[in-house]
Amino acid sequence: MSLSRRSVLAATAALPFATQARADTPNFTVLLDWFVNPDHAPIFVAKYIGAFAAAGLNVDIIAPTDPDIPPRMVAAKKADIALSYQTQLYLLCDQGLPLRRTGTLINQPLNTLMALGTTGIHKIADLKGRKIGYSVAGVEDVLIGTMLGSVGLTLQDVTLVNVNFNLVTALISKEVDAVIGGYRNFEENELKEKGFNPVVFLPEDYGVPPSDELIMMSNAGALNDPRLPKFLTAVKKGCDALRKDPHGMWEKFIADQTSLNDTLNKTAWFQSVPYFAANLFYLDVKRYSTYRDFMFAKGLIKHKGDVSAYAVTIPA
Repeated sequence: MSLSRRSVLAATAALPFATQARADTPNFTVLLDWFVNPDHAPIFVAKYIGAFAAAGLNVDIIAPTDPDIPPRMVAAKKADIALSYQTQLYLLCDQGLPLRRTGTLINQPLNTLMALGTTGIHKIADLKGRKIGYSVAGVEDVLIGTMLGSVGLTLQDVTLVNVNFNLVTALISKEVDAVIGGYRNFEENELKEKGFNPVVFLPEDYGVPPSDELIMMSNAGALNDPRLPKFLTAVKKGCDALRKDPHGMWEKFIADQTSLNDTLNKTAWFQSVPYFAANLFYLDVKRYSTYRDFMFAKGLIKHKGDVSAYAVTIPA
């Protein structure tokens, strides 16, 4: 998530949003990947329609102050679920953290490499000799290198600039000619809203295997927690309700999250509806093994474990 996106969402306090359920039920703590935003819609809709309460769950939805914290909190058994990314899952498991993917919220990539139409960049080959902004060293440079490699270029053909999550600002100010890390349901819309014409390249079209954008991680020692399938089922009900009535659920969301009531978040809300996984429980083993092989081949992970070392299917 870019800093521009973070700043729009930063008004949302990083505090728990507790559902209504029996007072004697232990809290089930869910840590978001960052500030509350439309990518989290099914979880909030599950709260609005009473799906958590109906399942007998007290769910605390907490927005962290640092996106690196949630998986580590779950690994330390300080929380029950962390939202994170498939790429992050492999990196953390490779470090030995006891984490497993137990559910999928968004089962397609949202990441992009973007340029402005005014730069004259219209195809990947046009990046030769240009400056590309990135934020996450060791991962995004691999993605850039892979995309460049699809047209016979290498990282030596471009200049990489760490823009520290200032993706949109870096593009508009011409600090760089392109950036990686912007979401197709947010930064692309933000640029359009500001009057710019973004040229968007999807990593999966240029040699990067597709991955799940937003997943749920649990502690490997808590996979038999009876609350886990109840939580996933409730979120699935939230997803179903969102698809059935996206406008009504948007009204509930902005009544709950008043600081997000703007055009940018509204556009992202409706654009994101088809991105959410129809079956949160489903694990695409082939996708997970393919992406594991990609990360291993690129030197991002040192171990090439079985898919079960990273992701599992929780019985509904």
